[in-house]
Amino acid sequence: LVLTLVLSFFDQFLSPTFLGIPLIAVALALPWVMFPALPSQWLPNRQLLLQSWFINRFTQQLLLPLNTGGHKWALLFASLMLFLITLNMLGLLPYTFTPTTQLSLNLGLAVPLWLATVIIGLRNQTTVALGHLLPEGTPTPLIPVLVIIETISLFIRPLALGVRLTANLTAGHLLIQLIATAAFVLLPLMPAVAALTAVLLLLLTLLEVAVAMIQAYVFVLLLSLYLQENI
Repeated sequence: LVLTLVLSFFDQFLSPTFLGIPLIAVALALPWVMFPALPSQWLPNRQLLLQSWFINRFTQQLLLPLNTGGHKWALLFASLMLFLITLNMLGLLPYTFTPTTQLSLNLGLAVPLWLATVIIGLRNQTTVALGHLLPEGTPTPLIPVLVIIETISLFIRPLALGVRLTANLTAGHLLIQLIATAAFVLLPLMPAVAALTAVLLLLLTLLEVAVAMIQAYVFVLLLSLYLQENI
């Protein structure tokens, strides 16, 4: 019984299918459909003005420590940020699916972007990129060990990116479902406790909205830091 209950909680993270066709592609395309089109008039509306202000502030803060070469990534980082925020926020709605709870999708985003930063560093400044594997002033006997450790830490970076995003969103969704289930169970037995549980559920939902935005920002921020090391 306990195993069945646990499996039912994790069923919400399964990719939905229709006639045997996975609907994750529809979930990934939905954020781009929701973005407003450019207006025909000279002056934009309030929604586009707010969106432009947010993108400008985000790119300014994100690319501030980068040199001019890193500014070419501004469009990619801003698009990725909006894409992840929209996916995470849509996953909080009822009867929806959150693609970013799938580790395969997050690794599919993290690995190519991380690998691009590494390739850029190896191509433009090979000596500096390889120098990151060995800190300055390392004792001679520790050189082979530190090179191996730094190499492992370098290859763990994309895995950490994907696991961090997956784990935070999965934990938040599970906690919301557990508290919601407790509120429904306690409602006929102890209405006062159920009301307090519902208030806790509301606060947790607000927290999960903040987590959805923060985790998207952290994902892109870490990519920018990896890029900063290689340019």
